[in-house]
Amino acid sequence: MTTIANQNKSVTLIGLGPMGQTMAQLFLDKGLRVTLWNRTPSRAAALVSNGAILADTPSAALAASELIILSLTDYPAMYDILGDAGDALKGKVLVNLSSDTPEKAREATRWAQERGAAFIAGGVMVPPQLLGGPTSYAFFSGPKDLVDAHHSTLEIIGRVDYRGEDPGLAPLYYQALLDVMFTSTAGVLHAAALLGSAGVDVATFSPYIQDFLKFMSVLLADVADDVDNRRYDGSLNNMIMMAATTDHIVDASQQAGVSTRLPKLIREIYNETVAKGYGKNGLFSIYEVLKQPS
Repeated sequence: MTTIANQNKSVTLIGLGPMGQTMAQLFLDKGLRVTLWNRTPSRAAALVSNGAILADTPSAALAASELIILSLTDYPAMYDILGDAGDALKGKVLVNLSSDTPEKAREATRWAQERGAAFIAGGVMVPPQLLGGPTSYAFFSGPKDLVDAHHSTLEIIGRVDYRGEDPGLAPLYYQALLDVMFTSTAGVLHAAALLGSAGVDVATFSPYIQDFLKFMSVLLADVADDVDNRRYDGSLNNMIMMAATTDHIVDASQQAGVSTRLPKLIREIYNETVAKGYGKNGLFSIYEVLKQPS
């Protein structure tokens, strides 16, 4: 629904992949004046028919709004697009929602400041189809006063989760949660492949996955206290026992004829944890290995 409060607000969106297109439509739905730029102009056609303005050049897109949101593949894409914008960047607030590293965000902040612009790093933590919904949120870091100033626009995407002045914090949180998603998804699908070797389909396995994830949430409830206080209680299950179990998973995978790459990596981490003197400690002691450079 269009709101009167938003009728005089404007935002420029650069990058019209699925995420950018969805954000642009959300802004339009809320009554904002939306200016777009994309390397492939045809991607803006539906949005233009809904009221968005398609700029001919990146500089024209910058001129249309103070708030510039970038939804690109990575940070180098920002430099490719805006590198020749010159004075058009002065006074702008760049919010880069593209995926990249914390250090790239810090470098981008310096780059923007040298050109008279401010920089906010961000990371959207839901897929496009969930943007703007009750579960949607995004991390932001950089100048708090600017995040606050543009809060009403940014929250159209989802809940604004401000992580601090260091621009590297938002991408660090973003990458950390993707780390959880990618590694856990790999574990689930390797387990599905293991059962699939015996003719068990994923539909049959799925309810057990759901139940086991509930157990995992209980297990992980203690992770903050254990890790922050280096208190790895192994009285019930210790790393020597669990390292031995990783051998069984590797052997079962070999016998089933499925990939052993993932379980071998886990076995390596568990065995290293034991070798470093944590054999009698609990599962979370693997943190002591994972926090070290490899």
